[in-house]
Amino acid sequence: MTQQSTLGRTVMVVPTYNEADNLAWIVKRLRVAVPACDVLVVDDGSPDGTGAVADELAAADPQVQVVHRRAKEGLGAAYLHGFAVALARGYDVIGEMDADGSHQPEELPRLLAALEDADLVLGSRWVPGGTVVNWPAYRMALSRGGNAYTRLLLGLPVRDATGGFRLFRRTALEQLDLATVMSVGYCFQADLAWRAVQAGLRVREVPIEFVERVRGESKMSPDVAVESLKRITLWGLRERRRQLRDVLSRRRAQRPVTR
Repeated sequence: MTQQSTLGRTVMVVPTYNEADNLAWIVKRLRVAVPACDVLVVDDGSPDGTGAVADELAAADPQVQVVHRRAKEGLGAAYLHGFAVALARGYDVIGEMDADGSHQPEELPRLLAALEDADLVLGSRWVPGGTVVNWPAYRMALSRGGNAYTRLLLGLPVRDATGGFRLFRRTALEQLDLATVMSVGYCFQADLAWRAVQAGLRVREVPIEFVERVRGESKMSPDVAVESLKRITLWGLRERRRQLRDVLSRRRAQRPVTR
């Protein structure tokens, strides 16, 4: 039995906004790297013609599918839409990856192998063996610091909670109550990783080489990162309050009853 048949039907959800120069290139690499894997492009009304490129790819390859959304509503919203479509179409493994080449499709087989004994596999830049290519120092510091902050505040036992190269078993997504996910920006990735850990799912990290895009403009900015950290701070404070309430409740329950 092959790895692919063991895991079942696999699809990679690829959100796009103004990726006309990159999409055909990355889809071709993905289809070569794992020929049995389908591709679901979720385009947020790109004004540069990305949607038309996606339609041409789908017309030439039945394993490429396209969902057109009217406007850009955030990374998380695009992924949630793609997840809903993939679940409805009966996929057993549902993955995420960027369209800009930063996530290398050639590494996908290693993530699939790790999913054999996991529910969620994270492609990680910050575990031993993980690397980042062509990032300026401020981006390195922003990502490392943001992940350390997330790990400390949420008690999240993963090194790279914000990365977007990952695989879910459909059973994992079905346990995460996606209808209640409100995060739409880059904190979406940390949100789902945290939910998976809280649900007791098996989460594994696999080292990857992350390569900064060479064509097009990055959607990440300091403002986006700050907004994500604000949300994570709120989640962390709520979690600490919940933990404090639990401790106080247990102490009250342990007090001897006086008459």
